[in-house]
Amino acid sequence: MATPDAPAAIGPYSQGISAGNLAFISGQLPIDPATGAIPADSTIEEQTRLVLRNVQAVLKADGMSMSNVVSTTVYVADLDDFARFNAAYAEFFGSSAPPARATVEVARVPRDAKVEISAIAVR
Repeated sequence: MATPDAPAAIGPYSQGISAGNLAFISGQLPIDPATGAIPADSTIEEQTRLVLRNVQAVLKADGMSMSNVVSTTVYVADLDDFARFNAAYAEFFGSSAPPARATVEVARVPRDAKVEISAIAVR
């Protein structure tokens, strides 16, 4: 699956792949699909929202929404940002049965972003 409403892949991978009733969304970065850039001086909250809007766009291209997401993997550049990240993330999933999640701090996120999120969704 592919959509112009999310950033194009920056390597040899797909934005997402459907396999039966599952969709695997590749790690999305806080890249504005209109500009191809990460907004300058953006906060962890702004980057998280942009990443999740990109996830939404890829899901929509496959006829799904955030309510189909069953698992996410989150890579953050600084776990000191965790509470602020978590608040922005909750805007998309709320408290009613949010997906399973793993969150890890990494030495570096591509393009020096603050966050990257991949997702698995089921129909």
